[in-house]
Amino acid sequence: MDTAAGKEMTVRIAIVGCGYFAAFHHDAWARMPGVEVVGVCDRDLAKAEAARDAHHPTASAFDDAARMLDEAGPNLVDIVTPPPTHGPLVALCADRSVDVICQKPLAPDLDEARQLVDRADTAGIRLAVHENFRFQPWFREARRLVDDGRFGALHSVAFRLRPGDGQGPRAYLDRQPYFQTMSRFLVHETAVHLIDTFRMLMGEATSLYADLRRLNPAIAGEDAGYILLGFENGGTGLFDGNRLNDHVAENTRLTMGEMWLEGEAGVLRFDGAGRLFWKTHGGAEAEHGYSWSSRGFGGDCVLATNAHIVESWRAGMTAQNEGRAYLRNMELVEAAYRSSDEGRRLSV
Repeated sequence: MDTAAGKEMTVRIAIVGCGYFAAFHHDAWARMPGVEVVGVCDRDLAKAEAARDAHHPTASAFDDAARMLDEAGPNLVDIVTPPPTHGPLVALCADRSVDVICQKPLAPDLDEARQLVDRADTAGIRLAVHENFRFQPWFREARRLVDDGRFGALHSVAFRLRPGDGQGPRAYLDRQPYFQTMSRFLVHETAVHLIDTFRMLMGEATSLYADLRRLNPAIAGEDAGYILLGFENGGTGLFDGNRLNDHVAENTRLTMGEMWLEGEAGVLRFDGAGRLFWKTHGGAEAEHGYSWSSRGFGGDCVLATNAHIVESWRAGMTAQNEGRAYLRNMELVEAAYRSSDEGRRLSV
C-alpha cells in the first residue's frame, strides 16, 4: 500500500457484490480502521444503494463496475461475486492498476485461475484470495499451539463437515441459489477451505485420495465425500463432509463442523460452538480457553482476513493468501476430482 511522508494513507476500498456473503464484507470494511469505502457496486442498483446506506453512507453506489473504478478512484477492490465473474472483474482492475481481493472459488477451474493470476502479475497489481477459514479463531489458536510446540510431532488432522443446509428441493435457494447449478460443488466451493486449512496446520500435501458423490438430486454437483491427504511430515488429513446432515450446534454455520488435531503429546478438538478442548496422552480432556468474537461470519474471520491482507501489503510484505500461492489449493481440488473419477490415490 502507498505511504506518504512515512505516514500510512487511508486505503480507498471499492466493493463489487451485494449478495448474501457480501454483507459480511460490507460489515467488516465498515469496522476496519485506516480504510474508506468509496464505492459499492451490484448489477442491481437497489442492492448497491441498500448496502451503501446500511454500511458506507459516504460511498457512491453503482451498477457498473468499470464506471465505479473510473469515478470512485479506489486503490483496492474487494470482489464478492460468483466465480464466473471474477476474471472480467480482475481484468478491469488490472487495466487500471488497482489491487484486488477476490472471493473464492478464484475461478471456475484451474486453467482460468492461472490466467487470472497471470493477468494480475502482468499488470503489476497485487491479488489476494479471500480464503477465510484459516483466519477463523479456532484454527488460528490451533496454529498458535502448534507453533508453541504443544503437540510435538503432528500425526493427523480430521474435519467432519455437517452444515445441514443441503436437504430437499429448496437447498441453498434462500441464501446462495447458484450453488444448485454448480457442476462441481462440495470440493470446489467448500472443501477447498479445509484443504487450505489442513496445509496451514500440517504443511504441504504429497498424496490425495477422494471418494465423492451426490446425495441431493436437486443439485447438479457433488455434495458429499471423503478426501484423504498425506503430508510431507508423514501425517494425514481426513475431510469427511456432507452438506445434508447437521452437527451439534446452536448455529451450524459457525464452525460448519468439528475438528480433531492429533500429535504425539495430545489431541485438540473443537465443537460446533467454537470451543477448544485439549487432552494430553493418557490424561483427561479439559476445555482450552481463548478469546474470540462471535460477530460476523465464522468468528469474524472476514474482518481478520481482510485486515491481514491490508496490513501485509501496507508493510510491503506478502499476504498468506496471495493469488499465485493460492493456485496450489486449486491444484489439489482438481486432483480430488480426478482421484474420485479414477478411483485411485494420486501423488500431488
